[in-house]
Amino acid sequence: MHSSLKSNPSSRLFLNPSKSTSTQYRIFNFPRKLSSYKSLRTSVDVQREGVSKEEEELVLPSNVTRRKLPIVIKTSGKVSRYFLKGDSLELVCAGKDDDDTTSFSHVGLLKLIKLSSSAAKDFFIPKQVSDSYISYVKWKFLHRVFSSALQVLATQAMFRAIGIGQSRSLASSAAFNWILKDGLGRLSRCIYTASLASAFDTNLKRVRFSTSVLFSLSIGVELMTPVFPRYFLLLASIANIAKQISLSCYLATGSAVHRSFAVADNLGEVSAKAQIQTVCFDNLGLLLAVLLNMLFQNNQRLQASLPFVLYPIFSTIDLLGIYQGLKHINLQTLTKNRLEIILERWIQSRQVPSPAEVSKEEGVDLLGSRASKRVWPIRIGCLDPKAQIPELSMMAMQSLCNDDRYFITTEVSSQGFRRTPRPAIVIYLREGANSVDVITSLLQTCYIREAFVTNRFKRKDASFSDLTLQDWSLLEGESKVAARDDFNELYKQMQEQGWIVKNVLLSAEEQVRYIFDQHRPLTL
Repeated sequence: MHSSLKSNPSSRLFLNPSKSTSTQYRIFNFPRKLSSYKSLRTSVDVQREGVSKEEEELVLPSNVTRRKLPIVIKTSGKVSRYFLKGDSLELVCAGKDDDDTTSFSHVGLLKLIKLSSSAAKDFFIPKQVSDSYISYVKWKFLHRVFSSALQVLATQAMFRAIGIGQSRSLASSAAFNWILKDGLGRLSRCIYTASLASAFDTNLKRVRFSTSVLFSLSIGVELMTPVFPRYFLLLASIANIAKQISLSCYLATGSAVHRSFAVADNLGEVSAKAQIQTVCFDNLGLLLAVLLNMLFQNNQRLQASLPFVLYPIFSTIDLLGIYQGLKHINLQTLTKNRLEIILERWIQSRQVPSPAEVSKEEGVDLLGSRASKRVWPIRIGCLDPKAQIPELSMMAMQSLCNDDRYFITTEVSSQGFRRTPRPAIVIYLREGANSVDVITSLLQTCYIREAFVTNRFKRKDASFSDLTLQDWSLLEGESKVAARDDFNELYKQMQEQGWIVKNVLLSAEEQVRYIFDQHRPLTL
């Protein structure tokens, strides 16, 4: 046996625990016979401090003596406290009185409303989510209700186009919706998902809203089938393809949206609540469509024109709900555009913005015009062969060495409808570059652009004729030193703000890498 156990008297408990009756510590002085107690098994939150006024209003019978314990239980809007009565443990609810025989009063009604609202919140809302989740669900409610109502009206119009009666079409709309999801629509869904796989991560909000607009237009196409019954199959197929494309985007981006709200890694709970919300909101939309049809069932002409009257109203509310809901999605993943916003704010104020601040500035950006409006836009990828390559950029490429993980160059490309030549900065990433290299290269490029904008090149149509190779080398060297000096503090603040810095999500064009060849200066 170990010598420390022989010489230490306090280790007798570990030598022969069955014969040991007491030690020098009071915590081990157990009684010979344990008192029975009432076992409570619960999964609710326990609070020891900060008892509210409601929790103090615990009404107890006056004929018994209980010892109040400093533990309060909160669950589903109900507040309870533990009491010790003799050798038993009791859990007493707030406002509970054994002698209470009063009738239902206004106070009881308020408590019932509060209890019902709390139960509804627990049913629809996860316990631990970000602050913007409630606002997101409110806009989602508008989106799902009116979208579901529109789908029922559109399906009903399609049945009318092929000659099925009014009452029968309303009853079988749900079954026909499932039939339309097969065939050509599913094939188009697979092709679309494969072609835009990376865009679901880098441009989530833009892709999701654009496909929502496409979904709304598909409903409009379905509503046109009674007007052109001869082209029913063509119109139905076009609408089905658009719906399948929108559905693929919704499913592909759903996990990223749910993860942005799961602040406690409770992704499963957030996803489950989202399914509950979708089912309940869609059923409300179905009910709304049924009520509208019942309201105008005696006027067949008005009932036939009802979808055309409601379509612009419902689709506008639907798209408004989607657009506003996307604004409340604060993604913590890094993309080139989000990282550029962060680095610009860092250069200006030496502070890293939060995901909510970046989301507000980023917006939906439906047309992708935010980056094109910048002076000296930054691009990650390779040089465009059709663009004008300045001489200093070609000289910089020739001076590339084996230790470089990236290099920065410039180009003059034509962008926009007018195809106006504009100077731009391009970042080349080497094969094997990680997130640290991406952040460092983009930070250095932002410093270079800041120097261009604030010093010489204040015009959008500025040329490179004023910039010599010596000036470019000096500017690149100073910006590289500044980026390396700022990186540690920048990286630390990004982690503190909740950004996921281990990866930077890039599009297919931004994932192009170069391979350094000592025999040939550059291989793409």
